Amino acid sequence: MGATGEPVEGEVVGADSGLGSAARALADAVAGLLGNGSGKDGGSRGSSRAGAGARAASGVLADVVSAVAGAARSARSDEGAQRATGSSQRAAGTAGGARSWAPGGLLTDLLDAAAPRLPIRDGERLRRAHPGASDGEIADALVARAARLTGAVGAATGGLAAAQWFAPPSMVAVPLELGAQTVLVAAVEVVLVGELHELAGRPAPGDARERAAAYLSSWTTQRAVGSPGRGGVFATMGSAGMAALRRRVTRRLARSTTSMAPLLVGATLAARGNRKATAELADRLRSDLRLPPAAGS
Repeated sequence: MGATGEPVEGEVVGADSGLGSAARALADAVAGLLGNGSGKDGGSRGSSRAGAGARAASGVLADVVSAVAGAARSARSDEGAQRATGSSQRAAGTAGGARSWAPGGLLTDLLDAAAPRLPIRDGERLRRAHPGASDGEIADALVARAARLTGAVGAATGGLAAAQWFAPPSMVAVPLELGAQTVLVAAVEVVLVGELHELAGRPAPGDARERAAAYLSSWTTQRAVGSPGRGGVFATMGSAGMAALRRRVTRRLARSTTSMAPLLVGATLAARGNRKATAELADRLRSDLRLPPAAGS
């Protein structure tokens, strides 16, 4: 799906590889989460919506774990093939194409490849989904939905990690769970970033891939597209931008280790931390985009 929720022309980066398959799986998982339930977005039915979000998060988390594992296997295979080409070819810079399978690099590549397919709605579709609501009310609903879902993903990961304390051999799977949480939460937040821009009448220019790159850059910097001091819209998606994205993904991965706390404390901490981070991101963007502040703030 493109930045307006329409199919993307062509394939994502690495579409013929394990990374491409993993990117499609991640985008599908996000679409499944965001499409959970029907009717308007929002958080007015807190407990029932939270329960539904937790069930949905638990369901898609396994799919994203499989996607991360597949991308890791593909990256390892690519790296092995690159080594086999010999040091002279690498020195000449012709080996190309292989991606690092270090956790931060792998997750960055996966998020970058999935971004053009994330289901970001334009302003017209957002207002159609919330008839009669003001922009401030729509923004509140978007933030509430994203925070609910990122919290549910954290709780699902934390609950699983807690259960695995009772079966130590299964702890080998936890890093994949944390990687899956990191990219799934990041992707939900990138959708929020894009939809807040669209709602504010400040969509990123370009085709679906260029808009996705701009929203991913906005998520990385925690600033709206085109904000003063941010540089060009697409400048940060060069090598420096990818390095910044990797640093941010790595920090989020490190923060996800709260999910490893003993028993269900891990689930509580991860859920609370994810909700707080999503709300803080939204507050900064709403200020940059001149959207009404959150209700009650």
